[in-house]
Amino acid sequence: MAVVTPRVFVSHLAGSAVFDPNGDQVGRLRDLVALLRVGDRPPRLLGVVVEVISRRRIFVPMTRVTGVDSGQIVITGVVNMRRFEQRASETLVLGELLDRRVRLVETGEEVTVLDIGITQLPARRDWEIDKVFVRKGKGGALRRKGEALTVEWSAVTGFSLEEHGQGAESLLATFEQLRPADLAGVLHHLSAKRRAEVAAALDDDRLADVLEELPEDDQVEIIGKLKDERAADVLEAMDPDDAADLLSELPEEEKERLLALMRPEEAADVRRLMSYEERTAGGLMTTEPIVLRPDATVADALARVRDPDLSPALAAQVYVCRPPDETPTGKYLGLVHFQRLLRDPPFTLVSSIADTDLPALPPDTPLPEVTSYLAAYNMVAAPVVDESGALLGAVTVDDVLDHLLPDDWREDGLHGSATAGLTGNGRLGKAAHGR
Repeated sequence: MAVVTPRVFVSHLAGSAVFDPNGDQVGRLRDLVALLRVGDRPPRLLGVVVEVISRRRIFVPMTRVTGVDSGQIVITGVVNMRRFEQRASETLVLGELLDRRVRLVETGEEVTVLDIGITQLPARRDWEIDKVFVRKGKGGALRRKGEALTVEWSAVTGFSLEEHGQGAESLLATFEQLRPADLAGVLHHLSAKRRAEVAAALDDDRLADVLEELPEDDQVEIIGKLKDERAADVLEAMDPDDAADLLSELPEEEKERLLALMRPEEAADVRRLMSYEERTAGGLMTTEPIVLRPDATVADALARVRDPDLSPALAAQVYVCRPPDETPTGKYLGLVHFQRLLRDPPFTLVSSIADTDLPALPPDTPLPEVTSYLAAYNMVAAPVVDESGALLGAVTVDDVLDHLLPDDWREDGLHGSATAGLTGNGRLGKAAHGR
């Protein structure tokens, strides 16, 4: 029996878990698809966009949705596992309606859309948009000062027109809990115009994290629409190896212009990475591993490992080097895995427990040899050392995987069938027909 919900606001549905009738999670809701209609007739919901476990996004018709609640969605029947592609007549509720500037029919006053209310029609599985939560006053950071009110869909006008200068605050608030990789998926499926608006609204660090998870084409498109000064700031916030990869995709003139705007020390690291062949240890490495001097203690090392901004791979081990302790360092002496740090007293010198027998990689080591090294020694990161014995950086397993997976892996998600884990045992299968 369908669970009838009088009204649900879509911001509460974003990211909700989607379950099959057996209670097994299928994926998460990423958007709702609506059909705008002529006049002031409320739009009809066509279906929902669900991100399944392989990170593929599929379309589930509303006729397959049996329960809608803030927190979970229940679907039934056989659905098509083909990747969702938005049609020209369709509108994404979260991606295209939130933050839109529209006008109140009664007064002509311009307002900003903060949320959308949907309701299920009596005795039917059809859903439609019936309410709009808006705020009066100008959009942007100061819009909280205006009066907020909920009105009927017919009480506003302007949804059917192409919107210029649409903000992104409500959309970002809806997805603020997403990991960078998931937010990157949201951006990738937006229109180019909407993608630029969302990127403009993100702070530099958040945008840098998201850019690192996007396909190269999206990276180039977004960075190209930012003002040069902000683009340089975002590049500085990215991991140096990711910034180098992005800059290498830009025209020479644009690349040099952005490098000139970056802080000299940040630009120097990126230029050094760009001097190596892409599929070598030097081209894959990051220049920001944890470097400690020989007289540092285990307590010092653990304090550095606790840095929440470090990736798990970089936090897995520290590298002991003679001064200077910025890459390229003084002589590289060895490394200490964090498990060893946990076993020794806090006052122990890291130089006394460093693994000095594990060989380091020269920067020209090709990718297959880097992969074999990590596999042979069961490592998640490897030191890269120059001819003089100075530590240049570290290659992490995530950077290696980026280059081993197919170019379109971010599109298709995990290897294997998109229906993996969804078929059999009475669960959702692959439909033989399209939408």
